[in-house]
Amino acid sequence: MKRTLITGITGQDGSYLAEFLLQKGYKVYGLKRRTSTESYENIKHIQKEIEFISGDLADLSSLIHAVKLSKPDEVYNLGAQSFVADSWSQPVYTAEVTALGALNMLEAIKEVKQDARFYQASSSEMFGKVVETPQKETTPFYPRSPYGVAKVYGHWITVNYRESYNLFACSGILFNHESPRRGIQFVTRKVTDAAARIKLGLQTELRLGNLDAKRDWGFAGDYVKAMWLMLQQEKPDDFVVATGKTHTVRDLVETAFDHVGLKWEDYVVQDPAFMRPAEVDLLLGDPKKAKRRLGWEPKVSFGDLIKMMVDHDLKKYGQTS
Repeated sequence: MKRTLITGITGQDGSYLAEFLLQKGYKVYGLKRRTSTESYENIKHIQKEIEFISGDLADLSSLIHAVKLSKPDEVYNLGAQSFVADSWSQPVYTAEVTALGALNMLEAIKEVKQDARFYQASSSEMFGKVVETPQKETTPFYPRSPYGVAKVYGHWITVNYRESYNLFACSGILFNHESPRRGIQFVTRKVTDAAARIKLGLQTELRLGNLDAKRDWGFAGDYVKAMWLMLQQEKPDDFVVATGKTHTVRDLVETAFDHVGLKWEDYVVQDPAFMRPAEVDLLLGDPKKAKRRLGWEPKVSFGDLIKMMVDHDLKKYGQTS
């Protein structure tokens, strides 16, 4: 039985990955940061099958302990301060967890179990003010937020440890990936939740920032398979994971509101308060390398993804579409 250690296991990606690996017969360990109120919402259906280890990405000693305890064949570092908007108000915390957290995890592996295969969750936000479109593995980074900068550090320290210590360490440069398990503060979930609430008379308007921002959106459940595939290869490498298609925030809003039979223009207000200090206008990934080398393909379309999320939010408030 293969053993895996997942950081960020209670988040969107961590929950789908844990589900995926349990189905493949893995023994799954999850690093769990201590909080006063525990949140297992995303993994409650598999919670009893996971062994939790107390630890924190900012505390190297706790990660060394976690690696000693779990003896993992594979480590997936999905834990981070992952909300871009909060990274401006919490830049130091974002750096400590998102950037140095990756370094701490790599150090723990180097010290305790050098044959463990390591996956680093890199991000399309590293491309920021893009210098070419679409963005691929060789596209230079130009991050436009403290979060993007922290992810660039995590990405390059992974490359550095791979080349310096011969670790099997990979980075997945994942473009936006969403699901019904996405946090409510992220724009996709904010929109689908609002569409459901407005339809049911629980909310009257939705305030958003830049409606023209373009993103490459896919389904998180598809993307975790790409993470796993990276660690099954003969040699470690980095891969862009994306759909290769782009949609505006306006497309997202229109799809969600259409699904509940409403005209989005009657409810959506553009609010300068939700504009980023440095905007990222266009992110579009080139997944050719992942498709060619990993045999990976996204399954869920943009439209089906948004409808899936709206249906989930309607059900949450007690009605089906």
